[in-house]
Amino acid sequence: MDRDSIRLIKGTLDVLVLKALSFGTMHGYGVSRWVRERTGGVLGIEDAALYQALHRLERRALIESEWGLSENNRRAKFYELTAKGRKRLAAEDTQWREYAEAVFRVLDTS
Repeated sequence: MDRDSIRLIKGTLDVLVLKALSFGTMHGYGVSRWVRERTGGVLGIEDAALYQALHRLERRALIESEWGLSENNRRAKFYELTAKGRKRLAAEDTQWREYAEAVFRVLDTS
């Protein structure tokens, strides 16, 4: 499979955003860059999908936002995890690890 053709599996974007924000406050581009860097460029997030996820997570009170200036002095919205978001990330982390381990057990079957 070509590296450029890998798409996010439905349901993964929210947990990736929450994980990125667990390292500190970031604007949308920072979240996207963090995911791309941590996956060695394998996973990329389309802007529209990212901002839909950020708004969805904010409506659910898992993250909150505040306007500020980016590294290049441009106005940007910065996002951070709430206490509720940290709890959700912990639960999602456990579920994703269990899911991935189960899939690997199936794939490793000879």
